[in-house]
Amino acid sequence: MPFSRGDGHKLYLELQKQHSVDTNKKLKEALEIKVFYESLNYETLKLVYYRMIKEQNGLGIIPIYVTSIPWLLFLFSGKVQDFLFHDGSKLWVIFITIYLILLTLSTISHFREKAWAALHIEIITDVLRDKGSGSSSQNEH
Repeated sequence: MPFSRGDGHKLYLELQKQHSVDTNKKLKEALEIKVFYESLNYETLKLVYYRMIKEQNGLGIIPIYVTSIPWLLFLFSGKVQDFLFHDGSKLWVIFITIYLILLTLSTISHFREKAWAALHIEIITDVLRDKGSGSSSQNEH
């Protein structure tokens, strides 16, 4: 079941099939990000790092918001049931469908953004470590 494997394993399989690692789009993208961060001075890069940490920690808002909808509806459950189920209405099907779509999209968005933030943080950490282990004059630029 290769479709159930994560992106890490898929990347591994792609790299196995390619003759040159340099042609892999995903690795090129990571390299471009790294090269950009290497072009920044140490203090600017530290500020970017702080913002990435903020971004990574603030990503939980959307899933919390979407998953809180059932609790809100629970408060008004009698009125909601009357509205959704009155006279054999199929409004509940539309409601459930829309809710599940929103829940799925927000969850995918949440984990995708969290993964990108983690990638950037790891690259920045490596670049900061490399710049920090270099001469102290680099820290002043």
